[in-house]
Amino acid sequence: MSDRLLVLVRHGQSEWNLKNLFTGWKDPDLTALGVEEAKAAGKRLKALGLGFDIAFTSDLGRAQRTCKLILDELGQSSLKTIRDQALNERDYGDLSGLNKDDARAKWGEEQVHIWRRSYDVPPPGGESLKDTVARALPYYCQHILPRVLRGERVLVAAHGNSLRALVMVLDGLDPDGIMKTELNTGEPLVYRLNADSTVASKDILKA
Repeated sequence: MSDRLLVLVRHGQSEWNLKNLFTGWKDPDLTALGVEEAKAAGKRLKALGLGFDIAFTSDLGRAQRTCKLILDELGQSSLKTIRDQALNERDYGDLSGLNKDDARAKWGEEQVHIWRRSYDVPPPGGESLKDTVARALPYYCQHILPRVLRGERVLVAAHGNSLRALVMVLDGLDPDGIMKTELNTGEPLVYRLNADSTVASKDILKA
């Protein structure tokens, strides 16, 4: 009997996370801490005896590197890994590359807060979380979930907002609930699903 395993991991700390910059579809690398976070995630998964049949990641380097570091720790460096921009971080548009404090100075505290924390209001030239859900969730339903339900053990290494789209459905959250949900860098969420795709169990592997 398969345990229908799905593990979601937000990439380790990136250079722009450290600098408090809006990142979106820009492609900074992991910091030294981010590398250690990814390795530690792999070690925690290994300690539980978990391994994978396939991995999914985004089209951005920080998620891809996190995925590779986790698989290296598991001794699965050659595992098939599918990359797709459907799993990319939310596109922050004109905010991308800006320091969050500078953005507040330019547009005002309230406006930046709305862009960051509302479900359906996008920043200029960018995506809202609702937009991100609209591309990440169909990809999950078409490409990831069927594999889990067939009994494959699946790892997804992606981003705070693209993973929120999946957590929103898995945890049955409404838009307000998902906006209040924080996903820590390098912290695996271990789901086991029922045959009807609902969640049988969820564990957060904290550092």
